[in-house]
Amino acid sequence: QVQLVESGGGLVQAGGSLRLSCAASGIIVSRYTMGWYRQAPGKQREWVALIIRDGSTNYADSVKGRFTISRDNAKDTVYLQMNSLKPEDTGVYYCNAQRGISTYWGQGTQVTVSS
Repeated sequence: QVQLVESGGGLVQAGGSLRLSCAASGIIVSRYTMGWYRQAPGKQREWVALIIRDGSTNYADSVKGRFTISRDNAKDTVYLQMNSLKPEDTGVYYCNAQRGISTYWGQGTQVTVSS
């Protein structure tokens, strides 16, 4: 059974930092494309960042230069370091694992950035 468990969300002031974690069980994260998505109230879920099997990363324009996605293969954990946070970064952040037709989601962690 695959489980993705996010943690590290919280309330932070604008300009602050948070680090989100996504602990995976039932999969080997280095064999999947791992991504972070977010959903603000009243808006659709949007892609934030991803790391593919070879370690290459990609970011949405809105977070480029502020967020960093990384992976610890030994722990099967993916991280999202978020710096210079803005109120518009507020939302529920979800971890995603994708390989072929298989896709898995975590339950999400709330990030709230106050102005």
